[in-house]
Amino acid sequence: MLARDDKDSLKRTPLYDLHVSLGGKMVPFAGYDMPVQYPAGVLKEHLHTRNAAGLFDVSHMGQLALRPRSGKVEDAARALERLVPQDSLAIAPGRQRYAQFTNAEGGILDDLMVANFGDHLFLVVNAACKAEDEAHLRANLSDDCMIDSLADRALIALQGPKAESALAKLCAEAPAMKFMDAGPHRVAGLDCFVSRSGYTGEDGFEISVPAGDAERLARALLDNPDVMPIGLGARDSLRLEGGLCLYGHDIDTATTPVEAALEWSVQKSRRTGGARAGGFPGAERILAHFDHGASRRRVGLRTEGRAPVREGALLFADATSHEPIGKVTSGGFGPSLNAPVAMGYVPTASSAIDTKLFAEVRGQRLAVQVAAMPFVKNTYKR
Repeated sequence: MLARDDKDSLKRTPLYDLHVSLGGKMVPFAGYDMPVQYPAGVLKEHLHTRNAAGLFDVSHMGQLALRPRSGKVEDAARALERLVPQDSLAIAPGRQRYAQFTNAEGGILDDLMVANFGDHLFLVVNAACKAEDEAHLRANLSDDCMIDSLADRALIALQGPKAESALAKLCAEAPAMKFMDAGPHRVAGLDCFVSRSGYTGEDGFEISVPAGDAERLARALLDNPDVMPIGLGARDSLRLEGGLCLYGHDIDTATTPVEAALEWSVQKSRRTGGARAGGFPGAERILAHFDHGASRRRVGLRTEGRAPVREGALLFADATSHEPIGKVTSGGFGPSLNAPVAMGYVPTASSAIDTKLFAEVRGQRLAVQVAAMPFVKNTYKR
């Protein structure tokens, strides 16, 4: 329980008053006072997002513009490649890509989204890392780029199979967008940045809107009976079912993209033998993992019973061994599956699908199996 002084020190997003008016249960998260759930509860919010459309406040995330001093967006993309292992140059105007900032040891400083807006790059970074990320960009890219913090903007996510129809009422261009399309669009008469992406495994959109207009836009979306407000609790269970990493839990400064099973995010042009191989922090270790394999790997886990296996649970090769071989990094109940799901790290030799392991929960060993991810099939509009 936070002391009053600590509670008062929490930041508020532009949608704070709306959350309170909707009955949101507010909790501290990444330095912000955020809704963990609304009166409907986490289970109903989760299932509503899977079946209709959920509205999430993600305004605590960091939004940044990377503006090339040369006026050429490819120069900003080339500069960004000094900090990420992804092919930023290949992001076409109107498109977005998932990336990671890496450190000298090949670990992940943060994961982020990078969009090409034609004359500059638009970045969305994690709330807990945004100050460090901005400092990192300024320290390394200021000669080539102007780095603008877009602190005067809110960010709203609309997720679920009815997200398109709900947004189409306010933005005629929404139905034509494909997964990872991104750029400026008018939404409800407001100048917004819209990407067709999200953090649930469902089709959906993320909408950056001027802070002063955020509540108006959120209410316009919530006027649609298909749209329900969704809190952090369901956001977490949705992304877990989707097999999506949570920074600081499933990935961190000691985890390489290969260990995290994020190889798909590093294009061939940046790998050994590629046109622009290496040149990013930790390249030697990361490329060695690509070329020779890593000793551990992030995997999905399904339990044989109904008891959830939570973050921090140790993993063992058998029911009686004393030395753990891995650890759970995210775990909980999957409402769409009506069963527990988890993610964790195990030796690569133990990472094959259907490998049987044991998790220690309250002093007992529970049988778990390595499972394919995502646990719930994604529905992105390709």
